[in-house]
Amino acid sequence: MQVMFAEDTPWRVAWFPEVLPRVREIASGSRTVPSFTRFVPPARAEDATGSWQHYFERWREFTGERIDPRWIELVPPLAALVPPAAVIDKSVYSPFHNQELLQLLRSRDADSLVITGAETDVCVLAAVLDAVDLGYRIFLPTDAMCSVSDRTHDALLTVYRERFGQHIETTDTANVLANWR
Repeated sequence: MQVMFAEDTPWRVAWFPEVLPRVREIASGSRTVPSFTRFVPPARAEDATGSWQHYFERWREFTGERIDPRWIELVPPLAALVPPAAVIDKSVYSPFHNQELLQLLRSRDADSLVITGAETDVCVLAAVLDAVDLGYRIFLPTDAMCSVSDRTHDALLTVYRERFGQHIETTDTANVLANWR
């Protein structure tokens, strides 16, 4: 839920304004201190590894040497929750490649996660699958997730419901908040 997805950039997600209030409701209503993740690109495409190098050659305007630093920040309604909310930076789609998130969750004795944000079929997908592999029960408020592509957003929701029912529960913001109360 970063500025780069909210404003008029090549990575703008049209549904972002629609889901932002729900993401903020969930973060504000959490029974524990929420955690946010930020996708932070390398300084230069040449600093990336493997296929990420090719990726950032394509998206050079999003490398550290060219990006507007504001784009990396959380959008203001969520940044206002920091602190006490934690911010974990990541250089790949999944936040679990940064051990800081896993350490934070272990220190909280977390056994389930509510995952929201952009994009359903990229970063959210990577986070969800890694969290499942780590044994977490996942709750996905589908009205607090969005993507550039409606088609792949909807396809992923179908996959979550039909293939991962033992690990993932799709729900909505109202249900999440009601169960916390």
